[in-house]
Amino acid sequence: MTGLTMSSFVIRACWSRSTRFWLERYRGLPCLGFRLYTGVSSDRIQDVLLDLCQRRRFILGEELTAASVLGGCHSLGPLGSEMKKNIINEWWNMVGLSREQVLHIDTSQRRSPSQPLSKDEQHGLLRQDLLHGALSHYIACLELVNRKLPFGIAEVGKCFYTVPDLPDGVPRTGERTMASLCWFSSAKTSSQWRDYWLRHRLLWWRRFAQVPSGFNSSDHQDTEGGKTLVINYDFPWGREAVETLRTLDDSALSQMHAGATAKLHGRDGRKSVIPHVVWLSSDLERALLAYLSDALHMPENLSPRWKEHLRTVLRIHPSLAPIKVAVDLGKGPAVDLRLVCQGLSSELRGSGISVWPGYLDTMQTPMEQLFTKYDEMGVMFTVLVSDVTLESGLLHLRNRDTTIKETVHISKLRAFLTQYMSAASKL
Repeated sequence: MTGLTMSSFVIRACWSRSTRFWLERYRGLPCLGFRLYTGVSSDRIQDVLLDLCQRRRFILGEELTAASVLGGCHSLGPLGSEMKKNIINEWWNMVGLSREQVLHIDTSQRRSPSQPLSKDEQHGLLRQDLLHGALSHYIACLELVNRKLPFGIAEVGKCFYTVPDLPDGVPRTGERTMASLCWFSSAKTSSQWRDYWLRHRLLWWRRFAQVPSGFNSSDHQDTEGGKTLVINYDFPWGREAVETLRTLDDSALSQMHAGATAKLHGRDGRKSVIPHVVWLSSDLERALLAYLSDALHMPENLSPRWKEHLRTVLRIHPSLAPIKVAVDLGKGPAVDLRLVCQGLSSELRGSGISVWPGYLDTMQTPMEQLFTKYDEMGVMFTVLVSDVTLESGLLHLRNRDTTIKETVHISKLRAFLTQYMSAASKL
């Protein structure tokens, strides 16, 4: 593969936002990277999405419904777990790169009681959010930054809550993984930081989306009379919150650290103040489901000449895709080809590229069925090793989004994929 061909291949798959904007206007071309839902009911889209999540083991469990998935009643399978890990990595990258002075913590899932409690009472101590941990350790973190404002405390961890309105009527505790950032600043700059973080977070959510407009923001009054900003995603069954932003005044810290007022003061220029808090809280299981819904490409109601292109594809952003490359067998001596596949897979994994070892499957599968399987798994590239590889070192490389098959030398594959991922991460 020449340098020019490689570059053009990267550009085709990694669109700029402006290119993606114009492509979304041309509905009817099934090879483009956006969803085609013309004439398809929301119930149909929902059924396809949940069925695919179950069949391809993104989510484990029987009888998946929107309510049960959003309620934390199911476990994640291998692909869902890997994709969630990628979302968490991107969240941490956002925290680490967006601002200076963001400190990471990892607190206990159970709050420490002030006195002995019964088992039922101890159950109530399971944390429902990550705010308590950040506020509890504020003084220690303030000393680390030399008492200078603003600064942030970030954490990712499990939280627990009571699942309401289950069909069997049995109450149970749901789990969800939350990502939290508490940003401490003076009262006079608090609203500016709130607007900054809302803008920054909305851009982050949209960055990985095929259809960025599916993520939007709204606001409402909370129970305490303050304003809560919400980032939503438009699922097939309706709009759901994926992140909340709240502004808390200095009483949040004063109540947490009663009698320690002097230790709460931070330096804002020449002034010493008890800071206000901008609190961002993201539900990462909902983030996973939102990006799976966004990536679902299910063209229907096309003209007859496009029928051969009808396929369900998960066009997951390269940075979030759980599997980057599937390595499989073409025609040729199976034993020799498997040895080549094994060495190639080890080389790619050593470079941090996730690989699906399709060559280990002893059952012969027609190529089109194989491609359909990998498209539904969101696998970005399929590499076919064949007798041609043994003779000349050439591989067949298929792109998930374009379905274009190209030829690349085995010695160039790792460099190409590394370049591709680097370009995609900058979009």
